[in-house]
Amino acid sequence: MKTSSLMKTSYLRCRLGMSQFVVRCWMASLLTMAASSLGFAGEGDRVPQPPLDIPHYVIERAATQITIDGKLDAAEPWSAVTTIDSFQFPWWTAGAREATTARMLWDEAFLYVAFEAQDAHISAYLTGRDSPVSRDDAVEVFFACDPMDVSIYFNFEFNAIGTILDRSPANNRDGTWNSEGVRVGISIDGTLNDSTDTDLGWTTEIAIPFEDLAPHAPRLPPHDGDQWRLNLYRIGGEVNPQFSLWSDTRTERPQYHKPDRFGMVRFSGRLAGSAVTSP
Repeated sequence: MKTSSLMKTSYLRCRLGMSQFVVRCWMASLLTMAASSLGFAGEGDRVPQPPLDIPHYVIERAATQITIDGKLDAAEPWSAVTTIDSFQFPWWTAGAREATTARMLWDEAFLYVAFEAQDAHISAYLTGRDSPVSRDDAVEVFFACDPMDVSIYFNFEFNAIGTILDRSPANNRDGTWNSEGVRVGISIDGTLNDSTDTDLGWTTEIAIPFEDLAPHAPRLPPHDGDQWRLNLYRIGGEVNPQFSLWSDTRTERPQYHKPDRFGMVRFSGRLAGSAVTSP
């Protein structure tokens, strides 16, 4: 009888131990899923989870050469890629909300970005490199090449006469760095700096060289499938200033330096306008 009681006691203790073990595993699993849903990375998974509401875009390869002249010629691959026409106006209070569209391409040497901005009164005065061009009519491209750390990001800003302000993660973004190979072309459909007439708009064509982004990218040029975090902005203007963007930064006032709110772009080896994938 004593032996039977001991066996029963041992059995119950074993069952209790197993139950506690199962409960602990279940609770650990719940905590892991909760952390994942909140964007926390677990051991061996250090890539931050991007917000679910950010926009996405696939950047296809340019099948032919692009001339940076501010003219999106029909012979160039711009007409074959998806147009971003969803710029938002989160801080709008009054005045006309003027449309901006954008497109992107890439090749072995450059990231290409094109903006088309409707603008009834185009204005730009600043001409010195790294001048505060956002005071003029301007468009801007911000991006982090490594989605594992969006705090390491670049910004390229261009006013309506092609003046450039650029910043890199180098030297705490102090402005001593400049991209030597960046190119920009502008075409204006209207009269610059004349508020007495009505303009139609302006087009910006940009080529950002990959070689100038080292060492702040995992690999350059990007490979098929690589992802960056990126945002596109329009700002400024003497008459009816604009503050619009592709991915909403969710800030109370206009704030573009919000890398955690950058959209997501994926580089594709597919040639724009073709079913062919580049080797």
